[in-house]
Amino acid sequence: MSPDARDDLHGNVPDTAHTCLLMIDMINEFSFHDAGGMFPAIIGMAERIAELKRHVKIAGFPVIYVNDNFGRWQSDFRKLVARCLEDGCRGKEVAKLLRPEEDDYFVLKPKHSGFYATPLDLLLTYLKARRLIITGVAGNSCVLYTAADAYMREFKLIVPADCVLSTDARANDAALNHMATMLKADVRPSLNLHFA
Repeated sequence: MSPDARDDLHGNVPDTAHTCLLMIDMINEFSFHDAGGMFPAIIGMAERIAELKRHVKIAGFPVIYVNDNFGRWQSDFRKLVARCLEDGCRGKEVAKLLRPEEDDYFVLKPKHSGFYATPLDLLLTYLKARRLIITGVAGNSCVLYTAADAYMREFKLIVPADCVLSTDARANDAALNHMATMLKADVRPSLNLHFA
């Protein structure tokens, strides 16, 4: 890669960042089965993720939205954001709280893991990232599979327990316990995290 390409990258992000925040499926219409049961807890979680995002960006680390394409193979992330901000969309309040900024990255995924058939690996390699803060929904599905794939790639993992939610609280707790014990993830609440 030429020096010019690394110097620019549209002037929006650092060339390297040992830590990245991943937001899994938070830009979402929440129209799937049982999604209604996630409210109002999802709003509180989105507020915590928004605060975490603020701290991450102050520390100079990038934010990557890792979002499902919801089976729409002609998906466009910006159109998804716009759709989620429309009146009548169940996910509108979440999208307002977590609206992407110009310097944020996004990756669309076709399946559960953010690494499967996406450029996430390449992006993280470009950034020289070694630690991932993984947040989002669902803890027992897309968050868990993304964390497992990241662990196999030898990333250090932070999965703040208060920034992960599933449709079933027991399943969410079991997933967090699995990530803590088997994937060596730090699952401390987001307020207890410090970045260096």
